[in-house]
Amino acid sequence: MLRQFTFFIIRWLLNSFGLWVAVRLLGTGYPTEQVDAGLAVFLLAGLIFSIINTILRPIVIILSLPAILVTLGLFTLVVNGAMVYISLKLVPDLQMTFINSILTGIILSLVNYIVSSVFELNKQQRETI
Repeated sequence: MLRQFTFFIIRWLLNSFGLWVAVRLLGTGYPTEQVDAGLAVFLLAGLIFSIINTILRPIVIILSLPAILVTLGLFTLVVNGAMVYISLKLVPDLQMTFINSILTGIILSLVNYIVSSVFELNKQQRETI
């Protein structure tokens, strides 16, 4: 249980960092870019994204499975972008266009993949010892 909680905390912090990087690289997509959001806003956005990604994403993936199969998995990018878009709509001081949310979803997918891979490697190393 403690290991799962640690995994969630690390994923939350890295998602917050990924959102910060994405907003800095991509901007918000709106003409008057107000990217004066502080650390607390990105931590809140990362927490909301982590919770939505944990609870809502599996349901949306199952419901959109026909579209994912027809597009050979490319619709997953739209699902990831939708999760980012919904998360950022719930954060008061941060907003982003849907296209930029899809690109941010790609960045956050890479971050989550790296985190999951590192934890898998650690698990395999502990099992072999």
